[in-house]
Amino acid sequence: MSEFEFDAIVVGSGISGGWAAKELTEQGLRVVMLERGRKFEHLKDYSHAQKEFWHWPHRGTRTRKMIEQYPVLSRDYLMDENLMDYWPLEEENPYTEIKRFDWFRSYQMGGRSIMWGRQSYRLSNFDFEANAKDGIAIDWPIRYEEIAPWYDHVEKFAGINGSYEQLPQLPDGVFQPPMKMNCVETDLAQKLKTHYQGRRAMIIGRSANLTEALPGRNKCQYRDKCALGCPFSGYFSTQSSTLPAALKTGKLSIHTWSIVTRILYDKDTQKATGVEVLDARTNATYVYKAKIIFLNASALNSTWILMNSATDIWPEGLGSSSGELGHNLMDHHIGAEASGDVTGYEDKYYYGRRPNGIYIPRYRNLFGDKRPYLRGFGYQGSASREGWNREVAEYLIGKELKELLSEPGSWRFGIGAFGEMLPYHDNRITLDRQRKDKWGLPTLAIDCEIRENERMMRRDMVGDAVEMLESMGLTNIRSADEPGAPGRAIHEMGTARMGRDRKTSVLNKWNQVWDAKNVFVTDGACMTSSACQNPSLTYMALTARAANYAVEELKKRNL
Repeated sequence: MSEFEFDAIVVGSGISGGWAAKELTEQGLRVVMLERGRKFEHLKDYSHAQKEFWHWPHRGTRTRKMIEQYPVLSRDYLMDENLMDYWPLEEENPYTEIKRFDWFRSYQMGGRSIMWGRQSYRLSNFDFEANAKDGIAIDWPIRYEEIAPWYDHVEKFAGINGSYEQLPQLPDGVFQPPMKMNCVETDLAQKLKTHYQGRRAMIIGRSANLTEALPGRNKCQYRDKCALGCPFSGYFSTQSSTLPAALKTGKLSIHTWSIVTRILYDKDTQKATGVEVLDARTNATYVYKAKIIFLNASALNSTWILMNSATDIWPEGLGSSSGELGHNLMDHHIGAEASGDVTGYEDKYYYGRRPNGIYIPRYRNLFGDKRPYLRGFGYQGSASREGWNREVAEYLIGKELKELLSEPGSWRFGIGAFGEMLPYHDNRITLDRQRKDKWGLPTLAIDCEIRENERMMRRDMVGDAVEMLESMGLTNIRSADEPGAPGRAIHEMGTARMGRDRKTSVLNKWNQVWDAKNVFVTDGACMTSSACQNPSLTYMALTARAANYAVEELKKRNL
């Protein structure tokens, strides 16, 4: 069995894995990044980035073959002909749904950082203190003041555009100039503020799209093709940002097609010695040794690795001594939305295809508001005009149709809510050792659902959306409540939570596994609660913070 030795191992190459590699190499460590999927190079492999939907055989729509090969993916909007290269074959990567959970994975260099939604919001102390105040689950081991400098650190490098609003529930950051709301959004935002006397706000979204160039990266070109990879490096991804920085140090090695199957643990030193890796193409097994290990394989896969490690000592896996490993799975619940027509702006249009929308920050259960449920939700949305590809019932063909479609259609405005999901202990994942994947490895069984608290919240998520659109003067308002299942927001969190006590958590305040202090978990698995904001910016900040701490501890010879 071949062995390799490094100072640090980073498992996974997505948003948090890229940050771990950058921070560790820039502080002088020799790092190997292990990615279970294919090699995927910046610029070179963005093969679809210049295509329009008419360049595709089926005009970008789904086919029967795609639905047969990807039954989980076909449940939602993610099934698109030009994105199919990004998803692993579900037959080769099965999992068991004890209750429905839409698990959308991307096994390739850069992971889902290539196609993420780029919405980047800080959590506040309303979020970090919520569990303790509500008597739910356990308290976060950190507060906003401790992570704020690390939010600053990652925002400067990633390039987050946004407006300064001084909202206590949504802290301001280190922003590039904000993208602009269009004329309809600007007017609707003022109507919302006036109607609710400043208690609700509509702001431009805070997104990881550059409005000013950074070294090696050009600003956003308003193409709105981010999921296909940006030839201009206009948005933050592993490929465009953290990976070039890590490679520049000369300290990074990248090994793709490398499935980490378990962490190797020494019970005498109570530390990990390395990881075991299965080559996804040849099935050969390798051992990688290192002083520290960062797990950044995504929430469910990082926990899978822990569960499959040190089972001779802990039957439920490394990190399971608290009984919490695999528990407290969360995702944001979505599908509650409303939209309507906006009149009076027929002579107005907007520039380009802005890859960002508006944001209405949380206002429920804050500032004296009290609802019959815990926590709250925020909205994302936009105003736009119907384009040339709209359907026109009166004209299905001919000259009249062409003439009508030469002008933009009517204005519409819509918003969709992202609701917080509580960290329920029995929302969990377990190893299914009977069902194996293509490589003969055990798979995950997922048992997760929203509960009564979320169902009560959803009534406000829909009702408030309709009420706000009515207050703005919209007509023909339509609403929907399609909860689907957890997973569809692609914000899976929890299963290896941070905490203050090793008896009730998997990780300490520095993201170290209590049972192996040289193993760090800084992806979504570490989250103690979910808040309602998009979580990726928090993963970045926690990763940078943990990497800095790990290097300091190495220098002190504590690891």
